[in-house]
Amino acid sequence: MIQPKALQKGDTVGLVALACKVDFDLIKPAIEVIENIWGLNVVLGTSLTSKYHQFAGTDEIRANDFQLMLDNPNIKAIISARGGYGSSRLLDTIDFTNFIQNPKWITGFSDITAVLCHIHTLGIESIHSTMLKLFMQDGGEFALETLRKVLFGEGVNYNIPAHSLNRKGIAKGQLVGGNLAILTHIIGSNSDVDTDGKILFLEDVGEYLYSIDRMMIQLKRAGKLQSLAGLIVGHFSDLEDNEVQFGKNANEIIQDAVAAYNFPVCYGFPVGHEPENWALPCGREVSLSVEENGVWLSEGLK
Repeated sequence: MIQPKALQKGDTVGLVALACKVDFDLIKPAIEVIENIWGLNVVLGTSLTSKYHQFAGTDEIRANDFQLMLDNPNIKAIISARGGYGSSRLLDTIDFTNFIQNPKWITGFSDITAVLCHIHTLGIESIHSTMLKLFMQDGGEFALETLRKVLFGEGVNYNIPAHSLNRKGIAKGQLVGGNLAILTHIIGSNSDVDTDGKILFLEDVGEYLYSIDRMMIQLKRAGKLQSLAGLIVGHFSDLEDNEVQFGKNANEIIQDAVAAYNFPVCYGFPVGHEPENWALPCGREVSLSVEENGVWLSEGLK
């Protein structure tokens, strides 16, 4: 995998909304962080102030923003404003030729999982991370700092407490993953990622428990789970249940889906739709160590 160059103070980054519309006033504090604390210059996409029904402007506006920023050699990273829905509508209209020749960081999560997965198929790293709308979220200060560290080349070295459902073991492989619904949505498309030998991470929000089960079964039937090196289970937030209860929570559903396999699994990793959404460099070779006394994720052996 090609790793885009680390940012340096004085570099320029592009800010764009590839999915749902944005309240520009809400992202002004994020712009101030990027400019005044990180020391970067910003280019604002037209999509940040555009609206078309639920989207941040028409598909053409959002795609044009993305294309211009991909092609601009002075822009060293593209930071997503928010998710929602809509980024996958753009991917088949984008020309990635210049981006492949001059890779740059692309960041985001949730619906932006589709973009990150597509970038993965091109052999280039990207960053699953918090977005502009959430930069100043209470409790998300460390998540924001993890994004800065990955952008500026300071690497990944995380440790979290043990979870009762963890399956112990050590794995090494490329990080891939993101939002469970999007990962199932892109199966069969040219944004679909090969998970064999990789460390997959999953998160989701606002789904019914039976839908979590259905999507995990889809991943299993599509061969996305059987050859993993390891699995990281993140936040599954604001889940719903039917009047007739499903009978298992999200972690238990995932535990059942991977019961037949032997790779290490960690639960409760801080990634997803919560303030603690630590930056994960997709495509990066990492080590996952799930032990009795905790979990370590790093760019080298613990």
